[in-house]
Amino acid sequence: MARLPDTEGTGEIAARIRDRRGGALRPLDRMLLHSPQLADGWNSLLGAIRGRLRLGADLRESVILRIAVLNRAPYEWTAHEPEARRAGLGDAALAELRREKPELDARMSRVIAYTDAMTRDLHVPDDLFDALRADFTDAELVELTATVAAYNMVSRFLVALDVRLPG
Repeated sequence: MARLPDTEGTGEIAARIRDRRGGALRPLDRMLLHSPQLADGWNSLLGAIRGRLRLGADLRESVILRIAVLNRAPYEWTAHEPEARRAGLGDAALAELRREKPELDARMSRVIAYTDAMTRDLHVPDDLFDALRADFTDAELVELTATVAAYNMVSRFLVALDVRLPG
C-alpha cells in the first residue's frame, strides 16, 4: 500500500493527464495530484519524452526498463514492459536488460552503459560519452540524457512513496 492515499483527480489538470493517458489516471498520477501544479509540469515533461522526441521507442523503453531494474522499481517495469514489447523488444532483450552486464548490440550496449553510469554513479566517463557521439546527434544526446534523468525521477518517486499498480 502506498505511503499516501490516492487522490480523486478532479479538475482541469487531472483532465489533461487523463487525456494524455487515454482516459484513465494511473496510481502514479493519483499520487502526483496531491500537488496539482507538480502533476501538471510532470505531465508536460513526460508527455514530451514519451511522444515528441526523435529517439526510437525501442531505445526509450529499453532505458526505462533498465532504470526500473537498477532502482528496484517494479511498478515502472510492469507499466513499461507492454510498451517495450510494442516497440519490438522480445523476451531475450527483456531478459538481458535484467542482467548485471547485458549482452546487446554495440549501440544499445553503449546506451545501457550510459544509463547505468547516470543512474548508479551520476558521472559519465568521457570515453563513454565520446563513443555515444558517433551514434547520436547533439539533439538526440540531449533527449537520451533527459530520458534517463526523467525516468530516474519517476522511479525514485514511485519507490519512495511505495506506489504500486493494482493487483
